[in-house]
Amino acid sequence: MKLLYGVQGTGNGHIARARAMAEAFSKQQVQVDFIFSGRSHNDYFSMDAFGTYQTRRGLTFYTEQGQINLLKTVFKNNPAQLLREIRQLDLSGYDLVLNDFEPVSAWAAKKQKIPSIGISHQNAFRFDVPKVGMNAMDRLVMKHFAPTNYYIGLHWYHFNQPILPPIVHCKSGMDVSSEPFILVYLPFEDLNTIRQLLLRIKNQRFVCYHPEQKDAIEQDNLSLQPLSHEHFQADLHRCQGVIANGGFELPSEALTLGKKLLLKPLQGQFEQQSNVKTLQQLGLCHSMSKLDAQSIIGWLGTKSQEAVRYPKVAEAIVDWVLQGNWGNHQPLHDALWQQTNFPKTIQLPS
Repeated sequence: MKLLYGVQGTGNGHIARARAMAEAFSKQQVQVDFIFSGRSHNDYFSMDAFGTYQTRRGLTFYTEQGQINLLKTVFKNNPAQLLREIRQLDLSGYDLVLNDFEPVSAWAAKKQKIPSIGISHQNAFRFDVPKVGMNAMDRLVMKHFAPTNYYIGLHWYHFNQPILPPIVHCKSGMDVSSEPFILVYLPFEDLNTIRQLLLRIKNQRFVCYHPEQKDAIEQDNLSLQPLSHEHFQADLHRCQGVIANGGFELPSEALTLGKKLLLKPLQGQFEQQSNVKTLQQLGLCHSMSKLDAQSIIGWLGTKSQEAVRYPKVAEAIVDWVLQGNWGNHQPLHDALWQQTNFPKTIQLPS
């Protein structure tokens, strides 16, 4: 069996999820090729897990000062190039296309009539889960951005819907501890704004990773770090808590490691706002609507988070994919949620 796996490369969460899937597939007798789109080829890092992968421009969303910039998103994307990339992607020889919200491989599979399965957090929003600010355009994007024959949605709780727990990729073999520093990852916020904010909170040490930071710098209570999957994972395992935007994968990793969360969702991005609402409903995070020192100081005084125990979702999905009954994942859904353990301190929806 030969598979192509298309991965949205705009944010690192999709790539982290793909790492877990690549690791699970490596244990099986199946060839998987990876294709990424959404950023420049030179901007990918720590990609050893994917072998000789391909990249395309695809489509991406542009942010500025913590919110989606619609004008830049419209004018900096190139629909003509996207159509060429879809037309030129040859899927002959592939038995199946897996897709994590990646448009080039999804549309190419649709046009070439190759079976396709979408596995993403975005697919959860096709169902009745908490949503904030989802408008008609958002619904169109969710439906048509990366269409597939079958859909697997991932979320922190099932809400009595046919969705699965998160695919979590944490570096194996690392001890989990709680050292006196906070991990900060706010890639969509202005780096200088973050730096000035954290330097004001002098009695707390912060370690901040940011795509604009090119070299490691120590400044008073703040350590600024360039992006590195390995170093980031080490700090994630050691930190007391995490300050992040409202993405899906990093909070999932933090929850499984028992790290408390302070989230600042991107304004104008319904997915991030919905994510934060969901975690607040579950009692699994605190939030702030803007970068604010008082919100951070208040959160620093809160108690630590008990870990959520999610099963090995990636390995279960790989087994299900290879069985070939793609129209039915109810047994997979039932088995995985039965293996999920939430802290007794939270109150789950009925």
